[in-house]
Amino acid sequence: MNLIEKSKKHLWLPFTQMKDYDEDPLIIESGEGIKVKDIHGKEYYDAFSSVWLNVHGHRKKELDDAIRAQLDKIAHSTLLGMTNVPATELAEKLVNLAPGPLTRVFYSDSGAEAVEIAVKMAYQYWQNRGRKDKQKFISVKNGYHGDTIGAVSVGSIDLFHQVYGPLMFKGFKMPVPNVYRHETRDPETCRDECLKGLENVLKEHHAEIAGLTIESMVQGAGGMIVMPEGFLSGVRELCTKYDVLMIVDEVATGFGRTGTMFACEHEGVEPDLMAAGKGITGGYLPIAITYATEEIYDAFYDDYEKLKTFFHGHSYTGNQLGCAVAIENLRLFESEKIVEGVSQRSAQLKKRLAELNRLDHVGDVRQLGFMCGIELVLDKKTKRSFPFESRVGYKASLKMRELGLLTRPTGDVVVFMPPLVSTETELEEMVRIMEKAISEVTKKEADRLAQFKE
Repeated sequence: MNLIEKSKKHLWLPFTQMKDYDEDPLIIESGEGIKVKDIHGKEYYDAFSSVWLNVHGHRKKELDDAIRAQLDKIAHSTLLGMTNVPATELAEKLVNLAPGPLTRVFYSDSGAEAVEIAVKMAYQYWQNRGRKDKQKFISVKNGYHGDTIGAVSVGSIDLFHQVYGPLMFKGFKMPVPNVYRHETRDPETCRDECLKGLENVLKEHHAEIAGLTIESMVQGAGGMIVMPEGFLSGVRELCTKYDVLMIVDEVATGFGRTGTMFACEHEGVEPDLMAAGKGITGGYLPIAITYATEEIYDAFYDDYEKLKTFFHGHSYTGNQLGCAVAIENLRLFESEKIVEGVSQRSAQLKKRLAELNRLDHVGDVRQLGFMCGIELVLDKKTKRSFPFESRVGYKASLKMRELGLLTRPTGDVVVFMPPLVSTETELEEMVRIMEKAISEVTKKEADRLAQFKE
């Protein structure tokens, strides 16, 4: 039995309709730089950074060496009731990078868990302080924070809530400032309407709300929605005004992805709790973190019999291999000026992506740093989407794969999130492939629909 047959017989892939995989299987064997290679020897640009997390490309020598060096000492020991050397050293470095009030680091294994931890911390913070009434959360419509039940509960992806609704706890929803879909397309009007909607919820319910969860500057899985200027800082002001903890999700946007170390820096926002992950290890090993302020930490610090302990922790929390490679990753961020490079090349990328707007079925191009989304529509004038069953975003991604580029769309939004070290030449080539695929697939599908209508 070959590898493809084995994968079809035994594997169940995440977020994948396995019937799709069985029809068009792909198995990656190796990687070098910003490309990966399949078992047949075909190379592909890793244009979504292996699901939004690769920084330096694959097989970065310094990161490989850091893991090998740690292996010579120890691979793992628990963080329950004790710590280890790289987890301790990394925590200090992470705090030095974070917005000012965030002084504590809690380790986990994934972005979803980092958010779940923040939600539990926010809830228990108020309980420990005697505010038993503050138990609910506000979410941003269309927001995504992971796939565990708690993370899904504070997200607002309709599909997830339709499928798993009975398992989730209820909360409040606030509108998302989607400028492209707003009737005026005016960023300030769109922003102010959404902030007003949030304040209306807070005015009425703040006494029962523990926290608000929000992605930082860009909604990722919900369609690469870039928030208008002043929105995130406006949310911060309202959370402060109504005594609600602000939980900022930097899992996708953190560690240089948007041209600053953390996206909230674009507006000087200082969260109460902040989740981060993905790029923290350069895309090598599963480490995630939840930042907390000293005020929140102090609410848990007491004699054991008071039962204020934060009761959370998994087997591989603070794993030495992951923390060691994260330390080296952060050293490379500084020595190779990764964030500055993303900021500089983003301007060139913006110009090239803007050219995609001339395509007949590109409705909108959204970008912040190296976090980009290209929304495909059937009718550019009316913004009418392709029918759900057309799966035009998926078909475009298959065409890109055929042309030597890997990405994964969110609905009919093509995601472009290349490794942070991608050069101008590589960025140009990747955009060229996307342009060709989008043009060919959308025209074919539009023509098919027109013929069917006739």
